[in-house]
Amino acid sequence: MSAVRGPAGERVRAGLLHTVPALAGSFHASITAAAPGIELVHLADPWLLQTAIDVAVTPEVTARVREHVDYLIAEGAQAVLVTCSSIGNAVDEAAEAAAVPVLRVDAPMAADAVAAAAAAGKAADRPGRIAVLATLQATLGPTGQLIQRSVDAAQADVAVTATVVAGAIAARDAGDQAGHDRLIAEAVQAAASGSDVVVLAQASMAQAVSGQSFAVPVMTSPERGVAALLAALGVAADASGDPPAAR
Repeated sequence: MSAVRGPAGERVRAGLLHTVPALAGSFHASITAAAPGIELVHLADPWLLQTAIDVAVTPEVTARVREHVDYLIAEGAQAVLVTCSSIGNAVDEAAEAAAVPVLRVDAPMAADAVAAAAAAGKAADRPGRIAVLATLQATLGPTGQLIQRSVDAAQADVAVTATVVAGAIAARDAGDQAGHDRLIAEAVQAAASGSDVVVLAQASMAQAVSGQSFAVPVMTSPERGVAALLAALGVAADASGDPPAAR
């Protein structure tokens, strides 16, 4: 497979920072399917997520995220996608200091969710309603804050609720992926009855609703995050399987 080239003939390379190592493979497959020939550099650090869960997004977490972003840029990444929503606040700080785009995987999802909920609410002559679901308490704060900023930026009349899917993370930690996915799907079904949009806060939740239909849109971050990464690189996704050209 030929490498994707930029306008000056340079190779196009992206960096990805994960806190769940298993997500590296799924993001790699999604990106290379959308943009065959793109070069990817993955870095996984589970300590970041574990610290966010056990303590918070501490200054040490923020500093380590910046170190990882700097490493990926030094490896030639022209844009960096961080695939963990729980450390979103640290990603925002890293983005401010970086010389290349540093993207939160959940940012495009938040904007899309607010737009869809606002439109649904307007059509029904009431405030729009977004239900945010997560399997980790640590994720609700960063994602909820991100969505609220999107609401404020759009000056939208939208209400946001946030809920942890009870038992899902315990099922996954016990090796019961099917149970994890079932609990998420059931929670989505319940949330859909009182909302206009359901947001799944973590990239790891996306597979639980893959191929399923619900009464309202269910928004997940991986596909939108990948699209934002390609846009930041100036690469158009190509469905033909041929290496796309950078714009």
